[in-house]
Amino acid sequence: QVQLVESGGGLVQAGGSLRLSCVESGRTFSIYTIGWFRQAPGKEREFVAAVSWRGGSTKYVDSVKGRFTISRDNAKNTVFLQMNSLKPEDTAVYYCAADRVPWVLEIRTTGSSYDYWGRGTQVTVSS
Repeated sequence: QVQLVESGGGLVQAGGSLRLSCVESGRTFSIYTIGWFRQAPGKEREFVAAVSWRGGSTKYVDSVKGRFTISRDNAKNTVFLQMNSLKPEDTAVYYCAADRVPWVLEIRTTGSSYDYWGRGTQVTVSS
C-alpha cells in the first residue's frame, strides 16, 4: 500500500515561491510515477506536473511551465514541487498521487490513472 503525505503549502504573495514535498512511507515508492494535482474552490481537479518512476521524464500543464519544477529523490521516498513566480490563480489544494501501475513507461495526466492520493496541502497566493 502506497501512503503519501504532502507538506510545504502556505500563504505567499504573488511572485513568491514555495516548495511542496510528497513523502511516501512504504518501500515501493521508487517504482511509481508520482503526480501533483490541484483543486481550487468550485473548480475541477487539475493535473499540474508528474515525474516518471526513474525521475528521467517530467510533464507539466502549460500554465506552470517555466515556473514549476518537479523532481524526486527515491532514496528519501520524496517528490518535490518547486513553485516559483506564483500567481493568485495558483491558489488551490495541492495533492500528490501515485500512478496505479508501477513501472509505467508514459507519464499520464488524468486523475483516474492515479490510485493513491495524499490528503493535500493548501497553497494560497495573495495579489
